[in-house]
Amino acid sequence: MEVIENDIKRMDWLKLISSKRLGQEYGHRGMAEHRTEFQRDYDRLIFSSPFRRLQNKTQVFPLPGSVFVHNRLTHSLEVSSVGRSLGNDVARELQKKHPELKDTAVSMLGSIVSPACLAHDLGNPPFGHSGERAISSFFSEGKGQKIRDRIISECGDELGGWLWSDIINFDGNANAFRLLTHQYDGRRKGGYVMTYSVLASIVKYPYTSVLSEGHPKFGFFQSEVHDYETIAHDLGIICLHDDGGAGKRYVRYPLAYFVEAADDICYEIMDIEDAHKLHLLTTEQTCDLLLGFFDGDMRERICSAHPYVTDPNERVMYYRSCVINMIEQECVKAFVNHEEEILEGRLQGSLIEHTSERCLRAFRACANYAKKHVYTSRDVLDVELAGYRIIYTLLDLMTDAILEPGKAYSRLLIDRVPNQYQIRHPKLHGRVMGMLDYITGMTDVYALDLYRKITGLSLPVV
Repeated sequence: MEVIENDIKRMDWLKLISSKRLGQEYGHRGMAEHRTEFQRDYDRLIFSSPFRRLQNKTQVFPLPGSVFVHNRLTHSLEVSSVGRSLGNDVARELQKKHPELKDTAVSMLGSIVSPACLAHDLGNPPFGHSGERAISSFFSEGKGQKIRDRIISECGDELGGWLWSDIINFDGNANAFRLLTHQYDGRRKGGYVMTYSVLASIVKYPYTSVLSEGHPKFGFFQSEVHDYETIAHDLGIICLHDDGGAGKRYVRYPLAYFVEAADDICYEIMDIEDAHKLHLLTTEQTCDLLLGFFDGDMRERICSAHPYVTDPNERVMYYRSCVINMIEQECVKAFVNHEEEILEGRLQGSLIEHTSERCLRAFRACANYAKKHVYTSRDVLDVELAGYRIIYTLLDLMTDAILEPGKAYSRLLIDRVPNQYQIRHPKLHGRVMGMLDYITGMTDVYALDLYRKITGLSLPVV
């Protein structure tokens, strides 16, 4: 791996924030439009079809019956709220620390992070993280293995190997970046034409799968390397390594730390609250976990703040709100204290890992408890099992169709795919990515309905 000698030793706040839009660089209006451009990104996402579909995608628990728990949409809205607070609070602290940043675009950090948080889960397939694992395992150890040699033969050993690596390591983070930037058939260049700063904020792992060095996550597929490199160059993001055609490895864009922190805060703490609502945790267990974030005096003040509240769910909601506020403030301090390391690309770990000992210990206690008692509950495992079967079946049938598109059954399946997805691409890899675009865009309900129909378990009522 070649190490790049960077001219950039430290990222510059004034260069890091840009309202330039991918695919519409020619129409860039300059710095005067910051205030509205990032808000337009937020509105563009709120009104988009992929965002609406999040309401029928599993977060952790099965989609609700009698008890309403989080889905991907409610989770994303909450992450956006916390992310906006993080961005706004850090912006104020940075302007105190660096008076020269007053009246600059730094004041817009919250407006950038908020839409990025809305978008962070857009690339997740149906059935939560089990959907990701199902896609990866279908190609790495299932029937999808049969297309490997054809892709490598078609694209060449080197490029084909890189493309295959993306497929067998399929990741929702990379897929979100693709969804926002890829030019689907009949659509405009630049995908959703988002601002550079918002797009950079959703990339937690700024490298491709072949450069992940054993890490299970990565930030973008080989097909979107050029888009990220364009954004990184314009924003002045430091490049660490260049492996030639495989792409470059970058340091993390500073605002990606906010998106990561907001996501971690919401899923970990809200999963605890959902588990309580579903009676997977007792009220006592839940309160103990949440109050673990506070020392004796603060704990006492929180417990005695509303003595008239006897409803267990109301008490848990109040404790949860106190916890989220406390972690958010700790993350603000962590970012400001480690600003130089972040701008130089030297910070290791997440913001939460750099919070106080008490905060980090309590957060890990919640994470460990959820891992042992929540994520292994029967309802959660049932979703994973069902998701695997449905995703595997859809991939199996669609893969056969794109391999032999001339067959009668293949034509029926392909004709069912909306025209925007490049299922008829001249190259096999293009057809595979078009198939994945189609399947990952499905809601849980749609995927289940399609599975039932194409397997003959359900027929449309005539």
